Amino acid sequence: MRIRTIIALASASLLSVTSSPLRAQDSVLTGSAAYGDWTKDAPGVWRRITAADLPQPQTPAQSISTLAPRPANVLPRVLPGFTISVVATGLNRPRVMKLAPNGDLFLEETGTVKAGGINNGVNASTGRIRVIRAGSPPGSAGDIFADGLDRPYGIAFYPPGPNPRYVYVGETTQIVRFPYHVGDVRASGPPETIVGGITDGVHFTRDVLFSRDGKTLYVSIGSSTNIQEKGPEAEAGKADVLTFNPDGSGRRVFATGLRNAVTLALDPQTSDLWASVNERDLLGDDLPPDYVTHVRDGAFYGWPYYYIGPNVDARVHNGTPPPANQVVVPDVLLQPHSAPLGIAFYTGRQFPAEYQGDLFVALHGSWNRANRTGYKIVRVKLQNGKATGAYEDFVTGFVAPNGDVWGRPVDLMVAADGSLWFTDDSSGTIWRVAYAK
Repeated sequence: MRIRTIIALASASLLSVTSSPLRAQDSVLTGSAAYGDWTKDAPGVWRRITAADLPQPQTPAQSISTLAPRPANVLPRVLPGFTISVVATGLNRPRVMKLAPNGDLFLEETGTVKAGGINNGVNASTGRIRVIRAGSPPGSAGDIFADGLDRPYGIAFYPPGPNPRYVYVGETTQIVRFPYHVGDVRASGPPETIVGGITDGVHFTRDVLFSRDGKTLYVSIGSSTNIQEKGPEAEAGKADVLTFNPDGSGRRVFATGLRNAVTLALDPQTSDLWASVNERDLLGDDLPPDYVTHVRDGAFYGWPYYYIGPNVDARVHNGTPPPANQVVVPDVLLQPHSAPLGIAFYTGRQFPAEYQGDLFVALHGSWNRANRTGYKIVRVKLQNGKATGAYEDFVTGFVAPNGDVWGRPVDLMVAADGSLWFTDDSSGTIWRVAYAK
């Protein structure tokens, strides 16, 4: 495999391009106009979807994306004043990224796609973690920290701070940790299972995150089915955010009813836990919205009995639903079936001050929708730690005019220089967005 990399944080410029002057006015699309599809996407377009905007269920549609190579000389579109460039390419389905305390980049490559399309997951035991040293020269492929992993997703260093002793990894059926000292590029010992016995299912990503004080390990586990078709017993410990002690003891249910909470993050200002959530399928193009939200301890978010508040899913006939008035309405509703994955709070100083504290979200893109949506990076506006409900198209352009898809954003991180990096598991690329003015 040939990998091209540029890791010098302040000078990544391969294939760099400035943005087009497409910034929309500050008006926000609301109601049915906020739904739209990829043909209406452009950097600077703002949307706000509320629970009052939900349509009635409709006949479901499918439009499986046809993956295509990135067209020659074509780059994603960004806002005026920003540039976008390639950090690394030639990677094998890159997904989650994390920076070690010394600036080394830990990158998960999920591995080979199963036959039959982009929504069938990946083959087990083909995943690995690659480490690319800070300051590596162009062309460096880095080192393989660990391989033979079962669809790895979450990465967390423990304890938090400058001298972690372990790297935690979320595999599909377990959470493991590897011994680690700052500067290691290969695991110095075998993995230790911290949380075992997680059953496989439709949703195989397991994120891991530590609280700021390092005392609590958060783990997100998506549902095994769309709407509990196999009964509540098959969903035991699923569609939840769980907490553990760092050694895996002390299991506790933190929040429930989250169909597939993919990525977790802590608000740097409030320490609130946030999650990106993929909602259910087969209720029509515009129902229900996916969402990002802060996750409250003890809260119930509706799945499978309700969606976006007390809206009843009439297809669910098993189990005993909690009272509808217990359902928490999420903070930010996104275009339905956009598939939000990575989330990252902007903590850098490179972007204009108005971006400070806002949340960036990677939308992997739809399949359960006649007209594609997602396939972009959006910015969620926060004020005093609270979401306004509005979000802005920040990076778009991954869908070709004929509807073929050449890029699918996955994870985000803020680099040491304040630029925003994100992975794209379709083209095998890490992208860098920088402010140029």
